Amino acid sequence: MTQNIEFNAADLSRIIEMAWEDRTPFEAIEQLYGVTEPALIKLMRRELKPSSFRLWRARVSGRSTKHLQLRHPSISRAYCPSQYKR
Repeated sequence: MTQNIEFNAADLSRIIEMAWEDRTPFEAIEQLYGVTEPALIKLMRRELKPSSFRLWRARVSGRSTKHLQLRHPSISRAYCPSQYKR
């Protein structure tokens, strides 16, 4: 992600939501929004309160589901089947 990309409120909210989701890998965020993992960390640091940022970093650090290469091969989706009920 270049430093000059700005997101509208809806996209920014969705990026943050995806970053908090356990099963949404960083690669999915990059594919959809062009935000790399280091850029996402900067975005989260900027947008979240310091305590929320620390909680988020502790949550995603080392979490295998946040990286496609570390995922178990049987996990082929990015979200729980019941997450997006209609």
